[in-house]
Amino acid sequence: MESKLQEFTQSWVVHGSPFNTSYKIVHSQFIILAADETQYSASGCSIDSSVRVLKELGQVLGLELLDRNQVAFWVNGGVMLVPLHAMKHKFQEGTLNEDTLAFNNLVQTKKDLDENWLVPAGQTWLKRYIQNPLAKVKSVS
Repeated sequence: MESKLQEFTQSWVVHGSPFNTSYKIVHSQFIILAADETQYSASGCSIDSSVRVLKELGQVLGLELLDRNQVAFWVNGGVMLVPLHAMKHKFQEGTLNEDTLAFNNLVQTKKDLDENWLVPAGQTWLKRYIQNPLAKVKSVS
């Protein structure tokens, strides 16, 4: 995996021009691809090539590296993957709550990665799975 990612980042191009890029594997769960866009912005073809490499790696490893049906949380010092179909249940049973740190995979800059990659679930799109305690209260008439 390391050699394939290194080979890819060293040869990643935008419109035929070399692109200053790197990668990092974090928590044995995340592959972070980074590109310096000060000279060139990643385009459709260059983004497609990164997706193609990740799909190829996934096939070799027998993994789905681009699985959007799971969400990653930081729980008890490690990464917990939760399938979307189980999300509501995990919040209802208390395994997850609004303060549980979720990995925000929508970050687009190094600064965002450093400052906003781990955020409380209640501050993300996941809040729709968190039951509102006030909804349980029945009005007494």
